[in-house]
Amino acid sequence: MRLASPAPAPHAVTDRLALVGWYRRNRDRSRQLFDMIDPAAYYTRPIALRNPIVFYEGHLPAFSVIALLKRGLGGAGVDARMEKLFERGIDPDSVDAAVPRSGADTLWPSRDAVLEYGIRADAAIVEALTKAPFDLDGVRHRAMRHGEAIFTALEHEAMHQETLLYMWHRLPFAHKIAPVIPRQERGPAPALARVEIPAGVATLGAARDAVPFGWDNEFGEQRVEVGGFEIDVHSVTNAAFLEFVNDGGYSKREWWSDAGWSWIAADRVAHPAFWAYENGQWLWRGMFEAVPLPESWPVYVSYEEAAAFARWRGRRLPTEAEYHRAAFGTPSGVERELPWGDAPPDASRGNFDFASWDPVPAGARPLGVSAWGVHDLIGNGWEWTSSVFGPFPGFEPMTSYPEYSADFFDGQHYVMKGASPATAKELVRRSFRNWFRPNYPYVYAKFRTVTS
Repeated sequence: MRLASPAPAPHAVTDRLALVGWYRRNRDRSRQLFDMIDPAAYYTRPIALRNPIVFYEGHLPAFSVIALLKRGLGGAGVDARMEKLFERGIDPDSVDAAVPRSGADTLWPSRDAVLEYGIRADAAIVEALTKAPFDLDGVRHRAMRHGEAIFTALEHEAMHQETLLYMWHRLPFAHKIAPVIPRQERGPAPALARVEIPAGVATLGAARDAVPFGWDNEFGEQRVEVGGFEIDVHSVTNAAFLEFVNDGGYSKREWWSDAGWSWIAADRVAHPAFWAYENGQWLWRGMFEAVPLPESWPVYVSYEEAAAFARWRGRRLPTEAEYHRAAFGTPSGVERELPWGDAPPDASRGNFDFASWDPVPAGARPLGVSAWGVHDLIGNGWEWTSSVFGPFPGFEPMTSYPEYSADFFDGQHYVMKGASPATAKELVRRSFRNWFRPNYPYVYAKFRTVTS
């Protein structure tokens, strides 16, 4: 996709020009994304489990004001009403829980008002990044320790840009303004291949003094003994998942958990959310058009769909520790920073950092292969694991965003690892964790299977 992308930005609090540049590039990319949307769709909910589009355009600057200006610097906000209105998103367990009961949708401001607030917020944040004293020891304001509040604001906006894109994916094509679309990569689906990963140690999380910045759920480094297992070399493709669909996978109770079976029955789910069936053929519902199903692309599905497919295959989903062992482990026992080694993430290693509106064929970025020969462990889609999202030992909520992780330690979310085409490269690091509810089918999430 042709969007402005932040240049590689080391997490250096002393380089104020780089911080301002990162912030401005983030804001430019967000503006490009909102400008893609037909104004008639501005107050709609492309996904019923998320807020209307208008919320997100206000949320991005409001969150930065709250995290940096208020919590990090102990200063005033820009507009108290706007910051209250746009403070937090939602993660309901049902559509009914997501829909406001009091007509609140009629209270959203105009886009002009949202943009005007964003201009004022941007000016205040750039002023702070340029001139404000940084209490990096956290003596006066703990949220500023090591620059936490700064990087919280910067990485948060990049995260939400991915949210916007998978929301935009659900909008009717007529409600989006298509930019120049790069040629889609096609090719035959790779042959089924698996590799044995021997027993060994996987390091999860990060030590607090080992990385310049991390979100609170990343900390609490622990070394985990992992038994030997066999893992798919490639992510499960559309072609492979089509076999499950054609075998009646969505209608056979034996492949589904109780919760999964209830979900597909209640929501009448019969195929992946990114697929459509028209005129006797399966289509991939891309960002701007529907195309014949690309068999070589990874399938994007919910956790429940991935787990059902794995059972059908007589296998299972990997744990978070198994993912780490496959992605970062080596035959010598030394762990890598990234699957391919220590080289920084770039377009030759994987499909991430807004490189494409869609997936690319599984295995199309061989320079990103792990030491074991496993492809696409970072890029082309997040990877579902069977691990329930929870804290590592010694967890402490971050002061700049205390509810970020803690509100989701509820046993109802599963860890995802890796990155998708819409994941900023600043988030590509070994300790980064993502998570979603098991029946959430809209995120750019793929999977692979394992067996012990």
